[in-house]
Amino acid sequence: MTAPLLEVRNLRVEFPTRRGTLTALHDVSLTIQPGEVLGMVGESGAGKSMTGAAIIGLIEPPGRIAGGQVLLGGRRIDNLPYDQMRHVRGRQIGAIFQDPLTTLNPLYTVGRQLVETITTHLPLNPAQARARAIEWLELVGIPAASQRIDSYPHEFSGGMRQRVVIALALCAEPRLIIADEPTTALDVSIQAQVIALLKRLAREKGTAMLLVTHDMGVIAETADRVAVMYAGRIIEIGPVRQIVKHPRHPYTEGLMASIPPLDRRVERLAAIEGSMPRLSAIPPGCAYNPRCPKVFGRCLTERPELLDAGTTQAACWLHADG
Repeated sequence: MTAPLLEVRNLRVEFPTRRGTLTALHDVSLTIQPGEVLGMVGESGAGKSMTGAAIIGLIEPPGRIAGGQVLLGGRRIDNLPYDQMRHVRGRQIGAIFQDPLTTLNPLYTVGRQLVETITTHLPLNPAQARARAIEWLELVGIPAASQRIDSYPHEFSGGMRQRVVIALALCAEPRLIIADEPTTALDVSIQAQVIALLKRLAREKGTAMLLVTHDMGVIAETADRVAVMYAGRIIEIGPVRQIVKHPRHPYTEGLMASIPPLDRRVERLAAIEGSMPRLSAIPPGCAYNPRCPKVFGRCLTERPELLDAGTTQAACWLHADG
């Protein structure tokens, strides 16, 4: 086993308000190996995107990292000054966001944006950087890349813009990619192409990837391991095949049960009753206890940490010894 490229230790993110401090992430810990894709799944508000933003140093004030550490290649990066962290982003960490229109500058050609990124982070002159940019556009599947490089973002379709965003995230050859809902804005056929592209690039380039999504289909197709989040905590983590087929946390079981089967007709899809608690109203004990069909006394008073549950780990008292 090689050393992890990314290691997050007990990460805690807080937002001070007039009514008190809200904790958005509680002691989140995870690792990602070189070339590995770690999926992160959960309902809206679970803390998935916040985890990615904290790793890459893009938490909006007044939010702040209040505890824990983020290490990239063994080097701590969560406490770096802004100027140093700016050089880490792009060169060592790339980001792919949900909406390509918010990532690309509409006033510049895609070629100018790629060339600027490459020359900022790699020792190449503009001519070499342009040739490298064309190579990346070809690699992500942009047809006639040598002509399209001088096009503006609005001249590309949604799927092609997202491919440009992927090229922009990867062109400086970062060691880690944070992909936050990279396929949500795309139609299904383009989604499949983008997923295949991300998998191939992770394998060929040895790039580690944190793939944030609410789509278990994308996770099952792309990820090696998956972390399930609920109310700012990781409540189950393990190999994707085990979690999809044999979930060990009641919340994960509910997520899996809500996916319609392909081999039989069902009259009604299973649903998880209730909704995610607000940050200001997280219940004592296990945060999932108001919605859990297997709740018992200990769940109401004690918050479980991740416990061994076969081949995965689950934050559930059902797996406690004794």
